[in-house]
Amino acid sequence: MNWQTRSQKYTLTDFESGFSISFAGMNFSEAELEALDSKFERAASEMKKLEAGAIKNPDEQRKVTHFTDRISYPDSDGFREVEEFSAAVRSAGKFDAVVVNGIGGSALGPQLMQFAVNGPYWNELSREQRKNGLKIYFLDNTDSAGFADLLEVMDPERTLHLVISKSGGTQETRNNMIAMEDFYASRNLKFGDHAVAVTMQGSQLYKHAIEAGYLKIFNMADSVGGRTSETAIVGHLPAALTGIDFKRFLSGACAMDEWTRSNDARNNPAMMLAAMWYIAGNGRGDRNMVIVPYSDRLVLLSRYLQQLVMESLGKELDLDGNTVHQGLNVFGNKGGTDAHAFIQQLNDGRDDFFATFIEVQQDAAKLPIGNNTAMGDYLHGFFEGLCAALRNKGRQIITIRIPQITVFELGQIIALYERAVAVYAEFININAFHQPGVQAYKLAAKDALALRGKVLDFLVQHPEFSGTACELAAAADLPDSAVEISGILDRAAVNGELVTRKSCNNNWIYSAK
Repeated sequence: MNWQTRSQKYTLTDFESGFSISFAGMNFSEAELEALDSKFERAASEMKKLEAGAIKNPDEQRKVTHFTDRISYPDSDGFREVEEFSAAVRSAGKFDAVVVNGIGGSALGPQLMQFAVNGPYWNELSREQRKNGLKIYFLDNTDSAGFADLLEVMDPERTLHLVISKSGGTQETRNNMIAMEDFYASRNLKFGDHAVAVTMQGSQLYKHAIEAGYLKIFNMADSVGGRTSETAIVGHLPAALTGIDFKRFLSGACAMDEWTRSNDARNNPAMMLAAMWYIAGNGRGDRNMVIVPYSDRLVLLSRYLQQLVMESLGKELDLDGNTVHQGLNVFGNKGGTDAHAFIQQLNDGRDDFFATFIEVQQDAAKLPIGNNTAMGDYLHGFFEGLCAALRNKGRQIITIRIPQITVFELGQIIALYERAVAVYAEFININAFHQPGVQAYKLAAKDALALRGKVLDFLVQHPEFSGTACELAAAADLPDSAVEISGILDRAAVNGELVTRKSCNNNWIYSAK
């Protein structure tokens, strides 16, 4: 089969929106697709059960409703409540900026949306240029540097804070909330007059928001996970506060959902995408997924997909309790910048990946370079050239083309990958909607913090102590934790807490103070 015939056969196009995806550059045969027929059938059946309300997160006994909720959401009271609140905030003029305090899906989706739709320099525009949309900042870690950097540019009296946590107990979000409350108190300002909570009813955050007099509490659904929450309230409120047409975004997602509900696997882009992942990686994720959008505004897409794909599919056990260690590694940045970064390895190095290239066809600006060629034509040339170069080397590629980058196309992309992840999970028989590994690290972090408390208590009780980390570990009856204790002591010394250190014989000597 020649390239033109293969391209025609394995390219799927929605002629109404102009969205197209081609699998022709992947190394698979029709026989390999036919061998997946039973998996296609199972996935189609299970997706129907999911959308009918079946428990699809058995570990947590939860439904999974992000696909269906976004159909009815635009006509709901909750949608109107967000739109009315956001319109009132933008028109009142009291707030000029909003800080989104959340982690994982509570930040990655809104960040992707803002960068893709409003662009990287949104906060530098005047309020008139922003049409009363708020500037937007993000706290998405428990790093004091990020908090300090925000304070450098934030006007506390004119800033609204969205505290987003489904359970209300997410420590990183809680840490930023507590630090921000203390900062506002130091300025004799009531944080509650500047704060909105997005959480589940009855959660720890919900109760705190009531006690602290937050301006508003918006409810999150228990059946929508963080990494699939961008089409729900988590994505809606930040978007609405900056003036983004969220209903149009949902239209794009729902249009892709309708396309990917097809039982005809060969004409279903999510089914085919999952099939490519499965065949390329031998059903075990043996190849890395490289995401390269040829668009500056989609530079955050690979970060967003890292969470969606890796947190959903990276699982130790399958649904039957068998140890399988499944997963797909995701990395990427943007083209054509990456032709001067990691593309060298993709072309000449290890053949351990498949790449997905995304082209935005409409130029944002007409910038002629000469010889009837514009800047965008060069980007297109680099896109086509790289695709051809990799194909000629036998490297595997998928190409996605969209006419432009608006909220509609962003909705299509997000919905496509959400469905492909759910389908692939059915192929490999795992639960895509829980995250036990994340919970494991949180428990380990609690142990580390408990150890820190013991070490600091020891220093307070033994102000005469001077010695190495191993000596302190022995003295504190914690001999198996000497390595961890050295890290605790190093941080304490650098931050001027209870201990100093000096080098001696290629070792640190710590002294209580």
